[in-house]
Amino acid sequence: MRLLLCLAANAGEVVSIDDLLNEVWPGVAVSPDSVYQAVTSLRRLLGDDPREPSYIATVPRLGYRMVATVSPWQGAATGVPASGRRFRSGLAWAAGVVLCLASIVVFLVYNRAPLSKLAAQPAKSIAVLPFLDLTEGMHNEEFADGMTEELIDRLTKLPGLRVPGPTSSFYFKGKQVPVADIAKMLGVAYVLDGSVRKSGAKLRVAARLIRAESGYVIWSETYDRPLNDILTVQDDIAGEVTKALRASIEAGPGR
Repeated sequence: MRLLLCLAANAGEVVSIDDLLNEVWPGVAVSPDSVYQAVTSLRRLLGDDPREPSYIATVPRLGYRMVATVSPWQGAATGVPASGRRFRSGLAWAAGVVLCLASIVVFLVYNRAPLSKLAAQPAKSIAVLPFLDLTEGMHNEEFADGMTEELIDRLTKLPGLRVPGPTSSFYFKGKQVPVADIAKMLGVAYVLDGSVRKSGAKLRVAARLIRAESGYVIWSETYDRPLNDILTVQDDIAGEVTKALRASIEAGPGR
């Protein structure tokens, strides 16, 4: 909500990562990854395509810009002073944003599978969603897809772990589907997603593990690597992610 309000309050203008960190996470020590992940989640909720954005556009090396039209509600305010009209207008605008987000949440809740059904999925089962390419110009989609396939291959080799194949996972690429629905359709208890970003000769891969039953992120990690050998980088990161996920999943629901 704070992220959306900040971008909407500066609609049409570029809001830097630093400004977003100060505005959305005041007094909290977090990295720019928090901004990237929050923007990605917000885009998913809004059904926004980062390549052809209708709401939030990425401005390379600068920040983000709200490209949707934002304006205060122009209701009748007869007999109300100008200051009061501005206050009511701002209040109505904020209320409109809240109602919009509430509608999105209600839609997602009433269109997802009951949690009791999700709990019935095999405890040791995980789906790897296609990793997002968040680099400038989005020219690293091939690497992101390769990262996804490498993780699926590694996880498939873990004894007792059920992992849907690449065809099933890539079906959801570019689709705005709630995690709970994906888990239900693929018959898994966990979902792994992530992103790939490249800056100069350095590559950053972020991954997170979500328990479908609750929707909570139970593990996340960021890996920075020099971009000298793509295949080695994929293999290295896939190996570390697999070890971490194995420990998280084997720990069970009590984590």
